[in-house]
Amino acid sequence: MPVNAAVRDRCRTVLGHRGAIRYVFPALSVGPPGAANFLIVVTDLAVAVLATRMLRSDRPVSVHATFPRNTRLGPIRHGPAPLIELGDMHFEFDDEYAAVVAAADAEAFAPETLPLDPLPHL
Repeated sequence: MPVNAAVRDRCRTVLGHRGAIRYVFPALSVGPPGAANFLIVVTDLAVAVLATRMLRSDRPVSVHATFPRNTRLGPIRHGPAPLIELGDMHFEFDDEYAAVVAAADAEAFAPETLPLDPLPHL
């Protein structure tokens, strides 16, 4: 399920001028130094990890880390929850966002595998 427009707007505000948002999904960091909620935002220029408020995981407050757009999010490792690694951090996310991770990687590394836009004029 995609995040709603309000969350995307908040991400856009925190990111500033770091590219057009393509994908957003919530994730939980696991491992040292502890668990925390983040939003992973893929723009046309970068992959950003946004820190969120402690009890409001839909409210980004700062850019925790950025990576070049040619950073792979996958492969997705499966355990109790899907898991990806970005830099030295590991993130778990809900199963429903596995397609988002796959699409973000496909867009950057295998665009020929993406389906055609059914509404290109919008």
